Amino acid sequence: MPGTANGSLDALFPADMAAKAEQLGVTKAHLPLRRLVPLGVLAGAFIALGANFSTVVTAGTGLDAGVSRALGGVVFALGLILVVVGGAELFTGNTLIVMAYASRRVTATALLRNWLIVYVSNFVGAAATAMLVVASGRLSAGDGAVGLRALRIAETKGAVGFGEAIASGVLANCLVCLAVWMTLSAHTLVDKVVVIVPPVAAFVAAGFEHSVANMYFFPVALFQRAWAPDRFWAATDTPTSGFPHVSWQHFLVSNLLPVTIGNIVGGAVLVGLVYWFVYLRPADHAG
Repeated sequence: MPGTANGSLDALFPADMAAKAEQLGVTKAHLPLRRLVPLGVLAGAFIALGANFSTVVTAGTGLDAGVSRALGGVVFALGLILVVVGGAELFTGNTLIVMAYASRRVTATALLRNWLIVYVSNFVGAAATAMLVVASGRLSAGDGAVGLRALRIAETKGAVGFGEAIASGVLANCLVCLAVWMTLSAHTLVDKVVVIVPPVAAFVAAGFEHSVANMYFFPVALFQRAWAPDRFWAATDTPTSGFPHVSWQHFLVSNLLPVTIGNIVGGAVLVGLVYWFVYLRPADHAG
């Protein structure tokens, strides 16, 4: 009979998904440094590859803006697919470890240790990938449309106000964590890929802010601005001064800080703690 929790169907019920998320949080919180760091670097690189794919696909398409953004979101999902299927530690997804913390199976120290190490490792992986992309010369190839698109993405993100960036970060990680949450119900590779794509495409198409993605989007624009050859600026007929919000200050202070705050609220509170409250709260405290 469909929908039973005893395993007659592949998909798990939400209550079983919550128990699985809690146990996964315990495992993640106690990963040794020798595994946590490389897996964090890989996740940053994976998200960067998805972000680069999205940049390439949406560069000079001539399509309607909504269609172009939706298409960019679909291909951006490559990043989270690589994280989930390939195995890596992503800060935004790891905000769900709060479920294990709420059940007192993980200490606050273990939770914050995981978040900090993974966050820094994600940054290293994403920024290193951005550096390789620029060094490859592909952003300056042809008419420079891809490089110009990368600069415009960062300029748009850098101009977002602090409060707006927090709210946008909340919405982005709600969708990302819902994608991760739904993969917990899946048992096959196809199931996982199918449930990842729509939420990721939705947050990218809407223009919401994801901290790890921005660890690629800003550095790639900053490196391109600093290292692009003269032929790039000539081909795009664009002055380097045309991107006032593409700066390390706008990136770290005006964008990454508020977006990270929003991502934590969206993932840990609005997804993780809500599902913990519904499915994992001790029965003697339930109303």
